[in-house]
Amino acid sequence: MRIATYTRISTDEDHQPYSLEAQAGRLESYVTSQDGWELVRTFSDQMSGAKLERPGLQRALTEARAARFDLLLVYRVDRFARSVRGLAQLLEELDAAGVGFRSATEPFDTSTAAGRMMVQMLGVFAEFERATIIDRVIAGMERKAARGGWCVGPPPFGYQIDDGVLAVNESEAPLVPLMFDLYAMKRLGTRAVANWLNDAGHRSRSGRAWSHTAVTTVLRNRTYLGEVYFRGKWHPASHQPLVNSEQFDAANVILNERGEDLSKRASVSSDYLLTGLVICELCGKHYVGNAAHGRSARYRYYTCHNRQRYGTGTCASERLSAEELDQAILAALLTTYEKTDLFDRAVKAAAGQAEAARARREAELATLIKELECTEERIERYLLAFEAGNLPESACAERVKKLATRVGELQGRRVDLLSELEAGEPAAPTESDLSDLRRTVEEAIAAGSPATQKALIQALVHEIRVMDRNEIQPVFKMPPGAQPESPVRAPYGLVGMAGFEPAASASQTPRANQAALHPVELSLSRVDGTNGTGPKLMA
Repeated sequence: MRIATYTRISTDEDHQPYSLEAQAGRLESYVTSQDGWELVRTFSDQMSGAKLERPGLQRALTEARAARFDLLLVYRVDRFARSVRGLAQLLEELDAAGVGFRSATEPFDTSTAAGRMMVQMLGVFAEFERATIIDRVIAGMERKAARGGWCVGPPPFGYQIDDGVLAVNESEAPLVPLMFDLYAMKRLGTRAVANWLNDAGHRSRSGRAWSHTAVTTVLRNRTYLGEVYFRGKWHPASHQPLVNSEQFDAANVILNERGEDLSKRASVSSDYLLTGLVICELCGKHYVGNAAHGRSARYRYYTCHNRQRYGTGTCASERLSAEELDQAILAALLTTYEKTDLFDRAVKAAAGQAEAARARREAELATLIKELECTEERIERYLLAFEAGNLPESACAERVKKLATRVGELQGRRVDLLSELEAGEPAAPTESDLSDLRRTVEEAIAAGSPATQKALIQALVHEIRVMDRNEIQPVFKMPPGAQPESPVRAPYGLVGMAGFEPAASASQTPRANQAALHPVELSLSRVDGTNGTGPKLMA
């Protein structure tokens, strides 16, 4: 019987009664003591048992479905799951995969009604034990916070932890009152304060440049008044304050007046349609939405995250007008769905690549099957020699164990290859599909709400790469219903933008009004346009 083991601890081994090494050693000894058992897989996690999204556990379930082992062994049931619901779900998945489950220290047989009841009872006790531990820990932390102790998380900038309480960090602390003074007394904005710190050579604790959000976090933190926070309450503490209440209140009054409360900003739904889609080619970061207020209008922009947060010294990419870029991308979608041959060409290219990949997988599968047969024959020869008395166990046991492990790996890879070979080929969308989608896009542009337009763009746009304001490369997805969702790209020149900055005065006309889409030959992610020669398929 092929055995897989699963071990888990919640945090670090130094504070666990059952460390990973101890669990693994005892499970290995248990497997060795059972006749006909062979350890072929080991899985481990250092996470809470209340969650099922654990990397090691998910790998175990995946390999169970691939039939790579016959029994999953744990040291105790509470190492496997800490909730009754989670335990029942995991046992159901293992049962559906034809894999058994056993605890090395808690004897039960899940093939019987009594055994299944015992497992459920152990799950109840595990969940109760976890809830009790949580209640005790929280109660202890509340008492610690009430006495002024620091409970969770890294200490704020300017402090360090000393015997469970905050102590002044002499290298960081002088910057904190300086930030309050620059903001409240000299009336600099958070971005100006961050730029001042960076220009003076100061860096945050992580060694990165200061950002306006990091400055705002400092200005909002009541820890600098000599308080600590835990579970919704601020408690008086014994650590040394870095600013007085007058400085703190003055800074926060200005923060509220200027609307720099990040918690309020987070509750406002974004009106930037391309959120998370625009990528800066200079530094690789995404663009974020921001706005500027002129004398008579509000100007919305997309700005590279690095430039927005750390200034032009970090990234010199240009700001892009949000209105112009939004409309350009919507118009580019319409242009793309007019070209039905574009998708036919893409599907043919994808089919060619799939066929080449299929040939490689078939060749790998043939080689794998031969190796699997040879390995199994070697194991058989060892066993025959052992049974005939020609080979002692000490001479063949270790080698047979290694060969059996290799057989398990080959069988798992064979399952993967067969699954990949069974995948279907991509299908091109019909002209009717593209017509319907184009009509949907037109309706969204004409009368759709910003939320509707945003949902549409998020579903149909893969990404938008920005070299500069004159080189913007949108990459679109295959329309719904076509498989797979291959990215569709409009090559260089499709979204020709210029003059994204607003007019500086009435005498200056924004060049953005002069810019329009310049449709050229559209292509898919594997089709590239070249000047003068038209599109070219890339290998």
